Amino acid sequence: MAILSQLGNYRNFGLLVIRVGLGIMFLYHGYPQVLGGPAKWAEIGSATKHVGIHFLPQFWGFMAACSETFGGFLLVIGLAFRPVCLLLLITMIVAACMHLRTGGSLQDASHAIEDAVVFAGLVFVGPGRYSVDKK
Repeated sequence: MAILSQLGNYRNFGLLVIRVGLGIMFLYHGYPQVLGGPAKWAEIGSATKHVGIHFLPQFWGFMAACSETFGGFLLVIGLAFRPVCLLLLITMIVAACMHLRTGGSLQDASHAIEDAVVFAGLVFVGPGRYSVDKK
């Protein structure tokens, strides 16, 4: 179809849509975690034991909550894009491992795996023209 072949001209707009959509959802998901306090951070951080990290669960939980909250904001504006994508990729790998190692199915881990795949791809693609990091 001729009309669909022209959509390649709008790839920067497509990256903007992906960045803003993912960023808003990660802000929405991470903000209550940051406000949850030390008990919530310890609960979140206990997921690191499934990847072999058995110390400081409060610290790791706080870091995961911050990476989702502030990383979501930075995704939206396109600042520090690749480092943010790497942090969120790591966070999603830990989340997927936690789901799989606590008796969950692939279906339970699928959201974290899908997000990890998207962040892995975005590390290579970059933020696009409509970002603070534009080149």
